[in-house]
Amino acid sequence: MLRTSRFFPEADDRDDVRAAFDDTNLKVSEFAYRRVDLTDVVEAHLLAAERAPRLGSPDHRFDRFVITATPPFTRDDAAELAVDAPAVLDRVLPDVAAEYRRRGWRMLPALDRVYSNERARTVLGWEPAYDIRAALELARTTGAVRSPLATVVGAKGYHSEPTGVYTT
Repeated sequence: MLRTSRFFPEADDRDDVRAAFDDTNLKVSEFAYRRVDLTDVVEAHLLAAERAPRLGSPDHRFDRFVITATPPFTRDDAAELAVDAPAVLDRVLPDVAAEYRRRGWRMLPALDRVYSNERARTVLGWEPAYDIRAALELARTTGAVRSPLATVVGAKGYHSEPTGVYTT
């Protein structure tokens, strides 16, 4: 089972966050803790399908993997991330934090979770191409935080009639 982080192009579903952050700023930030690019999702699924017959015992072939961008944080950062995520970003990725300041961007004040893709990388041999640095480079070069594949796929929406942020 592959559990994917958010990869959709729609704006954040929280009104207060949408109002407080530029959409590109928010999406780049999410690559540090809970976002993945569609290209990496596709690659993970293809790799899992290829490797599934060789994983586990014949009686137990079920396993779970989190498919997310590789976070720059470690478990040792968890307590501080919960109260001062900008300080942690500045410490672990000073170049990214400096680019945020140059752009007038901010990191979210606190992170209540950081998804780990370590098992998917270790067991499946999966290596995501997109992380916070890659997302920042996409924002710099294209103005959006979407790989070529994600750009082609675009937004699909969930309903035939607009019902809110995900369908407008």
